[in-house]
Amino acid sequence: MSENTVVKTRSTKLYPYQEADINKLIAQLDQSAATQRILYQLPTGGGKTVIFSELARRFIEKSNLKVMILTHRVELCAQTSRTLKGLGIGNKLINSGVKKILGRDGQVCYVAMVETLKNRIKDGVFNTNNIGLVIIDEAHHNSFHKLLGKFVNASIIGVTATPFSSDINLPMRRFYDHLIVGESVSSLITQGFLAKPTTWKYDVELNTLKTGIHGDYTVSTSDELYSSNSMLDLLKDAYQDHAQNKKTLIFNNGIITSKNVCYMFNQLGFPVRHLDNSTPPAERAEILLWFKKTKGAILTSVSILTTGFDEPSVQAVIINRATTSLTLYHQMIGRGSRRLANKKTFTIIDLGNNSERFGNWNDPIDWVQVFNNPEEFHEKLSTQTVHQAHCIPSELRAKFPNTLELSFDIQAAHQAAVEQHVKPKIVIRDSIRQHALMCLDNSESIMEALNLTEHLDAEINWRIKQYGKCLGNVTKNYTDWLKEDYISKLKKLIQKLASRRELHKTAV
Repeated sequence: MSENTVVKTRSTKLYPYQEADINKLIAQLDQSAATQRILYQLPTGGGKTVIFSELARRFIEKSNLKVMILTHRVELCAQTSRTLKGLGIGNKLINSGVKKILGRDGQVCYVAMVETLKNRIKDGVFNTNNIGLVIIDEAHHNSFHKLLGKFVNASIIGVTATPFSSDINLPMRRFYDHLIVGESVSSLITQGFLAKPTTWKYDVELNTLKTGIHGDYTVSTSDELYSSNSMLDLLKDAYQDHAQNKKTLIFNNGIITSKNVCYMFNQLGFPVRHLDNSTPPAERAEILLWFKKTKGAILTSVSILTTGFDEPSVQAVIINRATTSLTLYHQMIGRGSRRLANKKTFTIIDLGNNSERFGNWNDPIDWVQVFNNPEEFHEKLSTQTVHQAHCIPSELRAKFPNTLELSFDIQAAHQAAVEQHVKPKIVIRDSIRQHALMCLDNSESIMEALNLTEHLDAEINWRIKQYGKCLGNVTKNYTDWLKEDYISKLKKLIQKLASRRELHKTAV
């Protein structure tokens, strides 16, 4: 080997689970002489960079072939390059400043951003035929797929904490043949490799949020909600109750919100800074150094610290946003999960109903099931998001001031009916009864109660739609009939219950 390849073999101290996973990956590669596509899952904080860097070292020594490591962010490129050098692996960083790559540069390992490498291949200055293994960090990002076909002689190993694509049209199983699952979050906590979380959840009305073309909540509607006085007050109270004097990361969806959060905590006298992807590099470095050295510091950010950022001293993570992305949810919480000798636990404050949508961060997830049946998992998440986003409008609440609970969880009621082995139609019966009581409790006469049913049209439509989803493949003819029947039975029940009430008054 040349001087620029593996400079010296260094023994790397790996945890037992890391050594075991590297052996699994190598064994899978050795199963066939043909190139393979393998997806490897390990939670954030489990040491994926160390694992795939050591894997690269062993592959180079064994095969004498070249390795390409792809990332999607500049920070990850630099971090990966440093880790490789720490293992004694000389490597070339292909960034925007590299315009020419010599065919005989002696390198056996390259690190590149996907867009940069795409341009270099297009310009004809990089030969992909010499690569024997491609390792993709944060492989759930769909941007990598465009390059996979360029490496005709290489096996592909994708690495991710969440082997699930947010785009249901681009499932991970379409690009990878095998999934190797590493240790779970709960197992890493039990073994003492990750900190144990304490989670504080707040029920937040999300009915004003709208989703954009990529499926997540828009920045504009998030800024409007989370910059409101009520949400800023909730954030302040949650922080003071559960995170005060702890080194805290706050994740927001919009820059306006993050700056308002920074202003609020600054006015309250807390040490706080704001960071987003428009912050100049020098200022960003200064802020991160301040955060590292300042006790009880608060860092509020947008789209910048979910990957490529490692500050083990973080003691609290506040999710000051709602998201429909499982990956983002795990990445945000993972920033606080690093364990230290004096840090065995950390705090999670959820201000976006995210744990209700995805489950607790350390809940078990059957990743094999998710990989093999992504459509089913996507539908489950979508259903939970739709249910959470359905909140009673303030105009409707004003029509029923004497009723405390206007909502009715169709899905939960249907699940209960299934578990109790009763007919599903009991769900509609109970829903009609609740609506009838709402109308009666907020009126002085039968006629007034019947008139109130006109304001329930949108709510009835939503409940019928949810009920149809619970039943499965039902026709529109059936749901149209069901709505007509619902309204008819609702009005009859109002009259029946009103008569009973009148008789009771007369008897008294």
